[in-house]
Amino acid sequence: MNEPSVLDYLRSRLSGLNIPKDSRFSALISTPVSRHVVVPLVLALAAQCSLEPRPGRGWALGAALYALSGFFLVRAAGAEDAFTGCVPQVEPEGDTAPLSFKRLAICGLLALAAFLAFNENRFTLSNVALWGVTLGFCLHALRVPARRDWQWGTSWLSRIGSVRWQVDISPWMLLVLAVVVVIVFFRVYRLAEVPAEMVSDHAEKLLDVQAVLGGQTSIFFPRNTGREALQFYLTAGIVRCLGTGLSFVSLKIGTVLAGLVTLPFIYLIGREIGNRWTGLWALLFAGIAYWPNVISRIGLRLALAPLFCAPAFYYLLRGLRTHSRNDLLKCGIFIGLGLHGYSAFRVVPLLALAAFLIYVIHQRSSGDRRQAVIGLAVVTLLTLIVALPLIHYAFTYPEMFSYRAMTRLGSWERPLPGHPALIFLKNLGNALAMFAWNGGSVWVISVPGRPALDIVSGALFHLGLLVVGWRYLRKRQWHDLLLLLSIPLLLMPSVLSLAFPAENPILSRTAAAIVPVFVVIGIALDTILCAVARGCHSACWSAVVAVAMVSGALVHNYQLVFKQYGQLYALSSWNTSEMGRVIRAFADSVGAADSAWQVAYPHWADSRLVGFNAGYPGKDYALWPEHFRDTQQLAGPKLFLINVNDQASEAHLRGLYPESSLKVYQSRTPTKDFHILFVPGKGP
Repeated sequence: MNEPSVLDYLRSRLSGLNIPKDSRFSALISTPVSRHVVVPLVLALAAQCSLEPRPGRGWALGAALYALSGFFLVRAAGAEDAFTGCVPQVEPEGDTAPLSFKRLAICGLLALAAFLAFNENRFTLSNVALWGVTLGFCLHALRVPARRDWQWGTSWLSRIGSVRWQVDISPWMLLVLAVVVVIVFFRVYRLAEVPAEMVSDHAEKLLDVQAVLGGQTSIFFPRNTGREALQFYLTAGIVRCLGTGLSFVSLKIGTVLAGLVTLPFIYLIGREIGNRWTGLWALLFAGIAYWPNVISRIGLRLALAPLFCAPAFYYLLRGLRTHSRNDLLKCGIFIGLGLHGYSAFRVVPLLALAAFLIYVIHQRSSGDRRQAVIGLAVVTLLTLIVALPLIHYAFTYPEMFSYRAMTRLGSWERPLPGHPALIFLKNLGNALAMFAWNGGSVWVISVPGRPALDIVSGALFHLGLLVVGWRYLRKRQWHDLLLLLSIPLLLMPSVLSLAFPAENPILSRTAAAIVPVFVVIGIALDTILCAVARGCHSACWSAVVAVAMVSGALVHNYQLVFKQYGQLYALSSWNTSEMGRVIRAFADSVGAADSAWQVAYPHWADSRLVGFNAGYPGKDYALWPEHFRDTQQLAGPKLFLINVNDQASEAHLRGLYPESSLKVYQSRTPTKDFHILFVPGKGP
């Protein structure tokens, strides 16, 4: 069977229309629909261009252009009803198998036993086994089999011998393959160099991974104000399987894989709300975008938020739409897993609750509402079971579990700098503006001061909000309202930084919002191409618009990640990898690992990272001036790394070791040079 090509898809959008054979370029701007779509698109692109960082940047022009863009877009939508026909109407599949209250009671007893077994913040063979049995029994008790397992197995075995393997390469498959290749390139290209160096937070992560490899099986790691455990076990597995060691690369591999696994679910959400083209555009733009790319490359837990939010969102939408209890079971599992990943994910259960409320409000049938209540109970139960170890820790150590959140939300670390309601409203406004204006000032995970989205994605996102909003007003589809409300809700981990409002917005705590943001972008582009095809009576012009938009996004995101972010990160971070290589070379030649030191200096490199980069994980190479004389007790050659501005320490060490020699290490990064003081060993 032949799959339609890209042009066939666009032509299919024109079914029922009288399409002339002699389309001209003037048709692109002469017909009502295409004119009213192209004009707001151009205005939105101009608006986003005007909001790009530059000296003397102001928001007034951009706001005015966006207002004009919205005006023309609403005119087009109102005149032609152009934005309500792209969502397929589907009927619920139905899934009304009764629940066994006896089995539910057994689930509750097993869950209670598993909860009590997670003592002393440790995973053990016994409590993990009991936890697994509880989860397995609950899934068996609650799931609805599509057909009897033995019938399925018999059917499968009877057919496997007669299967003829045939690969049907369609134009759609080739297009998807091209998209995947582009995405993988953006996510793994120069992975070792961008970003170049670790920061102190990476040292904390690697120390916890080292603890896991050493046999520590914590549920929650209290180091550095507390961390959920999932990344540490993931990285430990990567170290064991790939032999990459306790290194930045090991952290990056795990988070890049998390980012890549997220993308198919973004596609599925786009297809669920729109169609496969909506999903493909969402997949492509999310795959190449600067924001999720940086979140994945940095090697921290941040990528775990969208990793579990995307499948949870997808199965939630699908489960409610089709009344599928099995999909809601999957939703609960992914929410529970996400709670083990990153603290900002704790807002996602609230998103699930909001989804059920929105769904119930939009249903007229009491049967549908009753099924939704049962579905909410199913999601809640599975979430609690999967998150049982963490819930036990939260009950046992509530202050440690909530410390990071409460230092931002409350006054645990500092008093609130104003009235909470006013701070919240200002934070909310700043967070909502991050997509067009300012995504934060943290150089580790962003280009400070620039929007979270590139020019093309930013323009499409804001047009997409209008498209989805208009579609909701016309058709009152619950999933459109959920998509709109999910964005501010998933921004809450950043918005609720009431004690430190300067930390809002930030691309890390808002990472889960990546999922609905790029679905909105996919909806916008698909809707625009659909309208252009209808208006200009030629699929070619829609293809031209698509190529132009994608090309612009590719170029800009490449510049943002591999030029601006990569260079700024290198200039802002300390070159501990170079320092580690110097010590390793010394230890492998004339000296020893214990005869080298990094002289402590305020606001200089983290000496623990020097140890990791030198290949001696867990070793802190810091040497304070009061301990300089202690080094004289060691025989053999010695090596001291000294900050170029630390003249006092340099003079002190030269006095202790008059036979020493000093050289300047020229870093590959400007302003990152350091001094090497070498002390030769005394002869026999």
